[in-house]
Amino acid sequence: MPTLKKFSITGAAGNLEGIAHLPDEAPRAIAVVAHPLPTMGGTMENKVVTTLAKTFVELGFVALRFNFRGVEASGGEFDSGNGEMEDVLTIVRHAQQEYGDLPLILSGFSFGGYVQARVAQHLHPHPHRLVLIAPAVGRFAMPPVRHDTLLVHGELDEVVPLADVLQWARPLHLPIVVLPEAGHFFHGRLNQLKQIVLHAFNGHPL
Repeated sequence: MPTLKKFSITGAAGNLEGIAHLPDEAPRAIAVVAHPLPTMGGTMENKVVTTLAKTFVELGFVALRFNFRGVEASGGEFDSGNGEMEDVLTIVRHAQQEYGDLPLILSGFSFGGYVQARVAQHLHPHPHRLVLIAPAVGRFAMPPVRHDTLLVHGELDEVVPLADVLQWARPLHLPIVVLPEAGHFFHGRLNQLKQIVLHAFNGHPL
């Protein structure tokens, strides 16, 4: 069984609390998972976030989920994605110090996807892979991403319309995995989401 390890580290706005999901054997990659909009109740306990973390640990990665600044016991206050980028970078540095210079996967749900897309632009070397689940296109100024990004969206997303995501992805030639009849929070579809992520990594060398 994977081990859960709580951590609290110092970030730019105060402490950042999080949980690392550790695989049974030495991890072969690091996955950092970011949660949805804090001002709408998003935390690291969101079901899409926990599903992603559990999926990554099944793949043999160490998966870290955490609360952005101002959420639960993490210090500071909401910063519309700018300070939250710093939070992710702090988590990445912590993970690399703890677990080594392993391939890095950045993953985020909704607002967390927007933040991770921005972080990916600032990391050098770039992350090995970006996994965006219902990213907050249209609500925030999503930057371009690489065409090998895994993007999963629900056909009936009531928060981020699929049409907005298609409009953003079209000039990037970015494929989208669309789950028919799924809403923003993938109710009843989390196992399917897990299988899509597993399939995207299984058989692909890191």
